[in-house]
Parts: sequence; C-alpha cells; structure tokens
Amino acid sequence: MPGYPIAASDRLVQPAQLQQRVRGLFERRGMGPDDAGLLADTLVSADVRGIHSHGVLRVPDYLKKLTSQGVNPRGRPRVVKDSGAVVVVDADNAMGQVACQFTMRRVMDRADQTGIAAAAVRGSNHCGALFYFAEMAAREDKIGIVATNALPTMAPWGGRAKILGINPLAVAMPAGEEPPVILDAAFSASSHGKIRVFHQKAAPIPEGWAFDAAGRPTTDAAQALDGLLQPIGEYKGVGLAIVSGILSSMLSGAAFGTELGNMVDGPEPGADGQFVMALRVAAFVEVEEFKRRVDGLVRQIRTSPAAPGFERCYAPGELEYLTERKYRAEGIPLNAETLRGLDLAERELV
Repeated sequence: MPGYPIAASDRLVQPAQLQQRVRGLFERRGMGPDDAGLLADTLVSADVRGIHSHGVLRVPDYLKKLTSQGVNPRGRPRVVKDSGAVVVVDADNAMGQVACQFTMRRVMDRADQTGIAAAAVRGSNHCGALFYFAEMAAREDKIGIVATNALPTMAPWGGRAKILGINPLAVAMPAGEEPPVILDAAFSASSHGKIRVFHQKAAPIPEGWAFDAAGRPTTDAAQALDGLLQPIGEYKGVGLAIVSGILSSMLSGAAFGTELGNMVDGPEPGADGQFVMALRVAAFVEVEEFKRRVDGLVRQIRTSPAAPGFERCYAPGELEYLTERKYRAEGIPLNAETLRGLDLAERELV
C-alpha cells in the first residue's frame, strides 16, 4: 500500500506530548477529562501507526463538531434495548469514540457470558480509526469486529452520484508472540482523509484512488476531494460498503447514505451509527492453541517469497505495528498544515 509522502517541512513530535496537547484542547471545548483523554488517545494512536488520515489532522474538525456543529461534548451513551447477546445503544449525540468504547466494553462483558455478543449504536458521530476499538477485544482474548457508516463519498458502481459512504470495517484477532492480526479498511481504495493529507502536501495521489466530479479517474488530490472515491474491487467494494452500512445503521435506526449529510454542508449531528461485536475465543477453541496457529500464519506470511517490486509480505496490521515501534521511539512526523491547524485551534481557545 502506498505510504504518505514525507516532506522536508514535516516535524517529529513526541506522542505523549502530542496527546497531552490535544487532550487539553478537547477539555477546553467542554469534554470531561476521561472523554477528552480517550479522544486524544484515539487520534494519536492513529498517527503513531502511520494512519494520519484519522490522526490529529482531525482536531480542528472535531472542535467544530463540539461547538457549532451540535455534537454533545458531555454525551453519555446508554443501553436502550437488551436482548441477551444483543444490545442497542443510544450514544446521546456523543463523539463516536465515546460511543464505541462504551459499546465494546458492554459486548465484551456480555461475550464473557454468552460467547458471542453484538451491539448496534445510534445517536453517534464520527468515531475515528476503528482498529482502536477492535483491538480492545483482542487484548482480552476475544475477536473484535467494528463497523461504521460514513458520509457519502462513493457512487453505486457505474454511477456518479455521491450516495454511499465508504463504511469501514475493522477486525482484530489475538496472537501469541506475534502482534495481533488487525484489519482496518474502508471499502474504497483510499479514505477521504488520506487524500486530504496528499492535498496538504501538494502531492498527486496514486492511480486507482479516486474519480473526478464527472466520474473520470484522477490523480489530482484537489479534483479527488471534489469528486468520488473509487471502491475496492469495483462493484464488489460497493456491495461490501452497502452491507457494512446496513449493519451500522439499520439495526439501530441510525442514518444511512445521504441521510447523514454531505461533505460540503457537513454531517448531521448524532446521525451516525456503528456495529460492534465480540467473540470470546475460548467459547470456540482453546485460547493458546488459537494464538499458536495465528502466530504460525503470521510467520508463514512474513517468510513467503516476495513478488517483484516488493521487499516482503506483511500480515494485516503488522506494518502499522512496526510503524508504531518506530514512531514511539523517534517521534511522529506531522506535516506543516496539521501543525498549523493545532496552533490555530489553541489560539482560538485562548
């Protein structure tokens, strides 16, 4: 997968200092210390894994959500329907990160009793990178599955109207000596946020990521932001986005597609939904045997022969794990525009 271009103006920032800075901004926007800390941790955790599209780049947008865009900085999610292994959560118009952490904790607790548990969430908002919540389950010897709906940025296959979101899905599976296997992917070739990073750096995006407004393929980041995201696997990616979106919205009554708002006028507050699931590994198979076999698969992938043009093969989440080790030791490279966004936010909060 193509990485972000590194610019000479990028500056290394220590994760702990960045998290403290961002947490303070959210507290000053009215969030409680725990929720502000969670929100900051999810963003910095994305940056430290190299997922800058869901990192502190989003701080100015999130601050707007908590003020002029109507998101409740003190929202308190609650269970509104309980059906044994299934619950429905109303997020109280809180940030999606608050809703997803609350919900994953509930389904993990329920999976301890039932082996498998799921929840549908309504009244939520943008929840950031999904790996953060799926990995909560993997750390407790469970398989975590999280999906969310998203603002429409894709067209049905063969169309050119933005009516579908990229509706990502994350799955995290525990391993033994190896890092957990974590897939966190939208059903588009790239996320809107990732294209924003390329646009900030005045760099062309890779081929196959986006269409312009007329539905023609483009490598121009500005045209891509005004246009459409390309689905992975053509009609298959569109189909997967539809399925993930239905799970994330129609089981709880959350909005779907154009009901969520749009990229020009912004999202409708409290319209997002998520789907959260936990499977207790021990309910299926002995945990250590499962982890041993996952380790074996990761090592088989790692040692498999590389094709021309590739250095080696990686299991899902392994490249991000290695990036995190590097960035925690050396600092996170942040581009000048992201840093300016943080500086401006701090000045506006004085």
